[in-house]
Amino acid sequence: MENSIKAFVFDVYGTLFDVTAIKKECEELYPGYGEKISQTWRSKQVEYFMLRQLMGNYDTLYAITHDALKYALNENDLQTSKENEQKLLDAYLHLPLYSESKEVLTQLKDKNLVVFSNGSHDMLDPLVKNAGLEELFDQVLSIDDVKQFKPTPASYQYALKQLGIESHEVLFMSSNGWDVSGAKSFGFQTAWINRKGMPVEELDLEPDYIFDDLNGLLKWK
Repeated sequence: MENSIKAFVFDVYGTLFDVTAIKKECEELYPGYGEKISQTWRSKQVEYFMLRQLMGNYDTLYAITHDALKYALNENDLQTSKENEQKLLDAYLHLPLYSESKEVLTQLKDKNLVVFSNGSHDMLDPLVKNAGLEELFDQVLSIDDVKQFKPTPASYQYALKQLGIESHEVLFMSSNGWDVSGAKSFGFQTAWINRKGMPVEELDLEPDYIFDDLNGLLKWK
């Protein structure tokens, strides 16, 4: 199966980019609350897009991220302002890459490298550009084009259609267990980037590969 891979497809948040780094900006604006805000913000972001998918009430990830931020601030009884909210939302467009991300992508640049994210283009495109990754990816795909969040089968079907290959010819990478499980269920080969040393999800969908970070992908160099 290793030799059948024709596309290396990457999730973005938590896989290539460190979403936990947002706590720095949160701490600067709300001293003493950076960790709490950032953790709630991320968990509510995921919860809200999954709830909207289940309810059939789509909105872009940018709008959902804003709603999740407002919840995180309200949970901590913090005074908010449009200016502070915009500063934190803008920080999502400048998230730092994990230390190995760019080097691994550069070493695999002769492969078909693709981004596939729940992020809407108004978040995703600036993030990729600001990190200097534009030239390394053959495609940047967003579920916003079909309004179906991962891990729905329809979201992965959209990506597969854009790739124009068979499902078993895709290696999908994510640090999110739910995303890897969804991709595996759909029929992609999967590599779980298990940065936090977490147990495998109990969904009878074992990842094909498990790596501590993206360096594990260099076996396909």
